[in-house]
Amino acid sequence: MKSAMMGLIAETSLHPGAEGTGGVVDLPVAREGGKGFPVIPGSSMKGALRDKAEQALGEKNPIVEEVFGKPDQAGGLAITDARLLLLPMRSLVGHYRWVTCPYLLERFQRDINFIGQAMDFDFQIKLKNGEAITRGEGILFLEEFSFKIIPDEGVIDNVVNAIKPLIHHTSLGDRLSAQLVVISDHDFGYFSQYGLPVNARNVLDKETKTSKNLWYEEVVPSDALFYTLVIARKGQEGDIEHVKQLFDESPYLQVGGNETIGQGWCAVSYLEGGESS
Repeated sequence: MKSAMMGLIAETSLHPGAEGTGGVVDLPVAREGGKGFPVIPGSSMKGALRDKAEQALGEKNPIVEEVFGKPDQAGGLAITDARLLLLPMRSLVGHYRWVTCPYLLERFQRDINFIGQAMDFDFQIKLKNGEAITRGEGILFLEEFSFKIIPDEGVIDNVVNAIKPLIHHTSLGDRLSAQLVVISDHDFGYFSQYGLPVNARNVLDKETKTSKNLWYEEVVPSDALFYTLVIARKGQEGDIEHVKQLFDESPYLQVGGNETIGQGWCAVSYLEGGESS
C-alpha cells in the first residue's frame, strides 16, 4: 500500500462547517466525535483536492475521474479527515504560541508510522493539568489561564524535528521551537472546545441599512496546523503521484466554507510515504 501525508498550515481562518447549530453559535466548526477537536472532514478534503485538479486539468479529464472517482466508479485514492496538530493561542508574554498535547502527538506518531516512515519521539510526556512544556521557566500565560513551566528534557527539540516538515514556510518552521507549547490533554481539550474565535456576521437591508439577519460563526484561526493522509487503493498506487503534482507550481489549497470572503486557504507540505502492508 502506498500512502503520503500532507501538512496544511492555515494561511487564513478556516470554517469547516458542521451540521446543526452549537447553541449560541449558529455555525460551529466540524469536530471529532467524542473528542471535540476541530477537524476538516475527509469529504471536504477530497472535494477540495478534486476542485484543484479540475482547475489544473479540466473537469472531465480522465485523470481527475480516475483519481477522485465518478458517480458509478470509486476513485483510486482514499483521503482521510485532516486532523488538528497545532492550535495557535494568545499569550500575555511575547507572540502567540502553538499549542498541542500528548494525545495529538501520540496520534501523529501512529499516523506517520502508518504511511511507512519510521519515527519515534523516544520520550514519555507526563503532564498534570496546569503544567506546560516550553522554552523558558516560571509561569506561562495562555488566554486567561496560567501554566507552570516544567523542565523540557528534550521534548521540544524532538517534537519540532517531527512536525517541522509539515510546515510549508521556512520562516514559520524556524519559529516553531520558540513558540511550541505542550499542555495536558484535558487543558488542550478545553481550549479546542471553547477557545476558537467566533465572528458576528450580518446582512443589511439595502435601503434602511438595518439588520436583516445576524448570525455567529465559529472559525479555526490562521496558523493552525492540520494534516491528512492520502492512501492509494490496491492496484492504483500511481494515482498518488497526481496529487503530489497538483502542488508543484502552487502550494495552496482552499478548504471549507466562505471562500468568497477569503477563508479556507492553506499552504500544503507533501510528505512522501513508503510502502506499508
